[in-house]
Amino acid sequence: MTSPVQATTDHEPVLFARLSAEAVGSMFVVLVAVGVSIFSNPSSAPLPAALATGLTVTVAMLAFGHVSGGHFNPIITLGNLIAGRIRALAAVAYLAAQIIGSVIGAALAFVVVLTVPVLTDARAAFGSVAAGYGEHAAAQTQMAGVLIVEVVGSALLVAVFLGATAGRRAFPAVAPFAVGLCVAVLLQFGQVLGNLPFNPARATALAFFSPSWAVEGLWLFWVAPLMGAALAGLAFRGFAYASAATSLGDDVPLASVSSGGDQHLDVDDADDFQAEAEAEAEAEAVAVETGTVRKEAAADDARNFFDGKKG
Repeated sequence: MTSPVQATTDHEPVLFARLSAEAVGSMFVVLVAVGVSIFSNPSSAPLPAALATGLTVTVAMLAFGHVSGGHFNPIITLGNLIAGRIRALAAVAYLAAQIIGSVIGAALAFVVVLTVPVLTDARAAFGSVAAGYGEHAAAQTQMAGVLIVEVVGSALLVAVFLGATAGRRAFPAVAPFAVGLCVAVLLQFGQVLGNLPFNPARATALAFFSPSWAVEGLWLFWVAPLMGAALAGLAFRGFAYASAATSLGDDVPLASVSSGGDQHLDVDDADDFQAEAEAEAEAEAVAVETGTVRKEAAADDARNFFDGKKG
């Protein structure tokens, strides 16, 4: 007989603290990403910028992950929302905080660029590292190619985040390194194709300080990564449901479970009310014994790395 899991008495940080962590983390990531990209001549040496950005994501997650969950990217937040790990209202607030933090980070980098005499055109410098396609991409990658790479790359990044921070098998100390390395690899791949950021907030912040073409093409760097994030979130939601159904099926072989957790017995003879009553009584007894466990497990999946607790 499974013993009930005691509910935790810890309280997650207040929303303001989580939003502040998301804003500061996003600012840190964008400041480093933009600064290193501009001052390391990314056209001839892209690896340092990609690696620096990935390491910055790792550091930011280690520093602020226990407060906000360490998203720092709208696609991560959307993936968590669809996977059922964050509430819709909090997700919208996270999105706003990430954009504000990213714009502040880009603004700080822009001020630094203005102080460098050899960079006579600050907007042109930002345009050299802004996301683009066609004539505005280093490889002149067409829109279809950028769309595919952004969708697939964003889906992979969200999948790594969700997988590395999933439930009771997660290792919170390892997750930031997995996500950071994934970011570095994706940026290395996407930089030559068109400075693909796999981060709509970062793309928006750069577009504000770049030539007008960056703003005109910004829609692609929102639509494509959010599509990828949605696909990854739906996949993980399906995996979680299938895993929960399989696990519960081992405890109650004859019961089928609806998405809301209600149980009913599949009885071959619909007219056998006595058998139905006995089956429902048995199912209710099992539900009493395992209900607390399932509820706590669901809460753990929903909170996950979001509040820094491991199941």
